[in-house]
Amino acid sequence: MPAVRANHSKTIELVYQILCDDARLEVGNKLSFMGVFQEIYVPEIPFGLPRMAVCNHWRGAGEYLSEVRILCPGRQQALAVSTPSQLSLPAHGFNTNVTFFLNLHFAQAGEYVVQTLLDSKLFCETILRVGRLLPPAEDRPNPLLN
Repeated sequence: MPAVRANHSKTIELVYQILCDDARLEVGNKLSFMGVFQEIYVPEIPFGLPRMAVCNHWRGAGEYLSEVRILCPGRQQALAVSTPSQLSLPAHGFNTNVTFFLNLHFAQAGEYVVQTLLDSKLFCETILRVGRLLPPAEDRPNPLLN
C-alpha cells in the first residue's frame, strides 16, 4: 500500500486503499483488482492514463458522503475530483467503495496526492509518486540478458 496518512474516527475505519488500473465484482461477491500499483514510472512525461480505480474498504457504522480527489504536485491544483457518493455502513458492517477516474493526464513528474474525504472532511491521504523511467546505461550489462 502507498504511504498513507489518516485521520481516524471512532465509528469508521479505512481498512485498506488500493490503487489499480481496474476493479471488478466477480461471481460470489468477490472483488478482483487488476494492475495494482503504488507508483507510476513511464518512459515519457506527460502521459495519459486511460483508467484508474481507487478502492477503499471501510468498516464501522454510519452514513457518510465519500469523495476522492487527486491533487497535482504542490497541492495547488486538482487533477481529478470524484462526484460525492453515499457510503452506508450498518452496525459492525463493511463496504468497499470503488471510484473510477478516466483519461487522466499527468503533465509532470512528482508526488501526486490521492485524498479521501468523508462528509467533505479529509480522512486519508496517499502519496502517488509519478516519474520518468531512465533508459538503461549502454555500458552496464543487463543482468536479465545473462
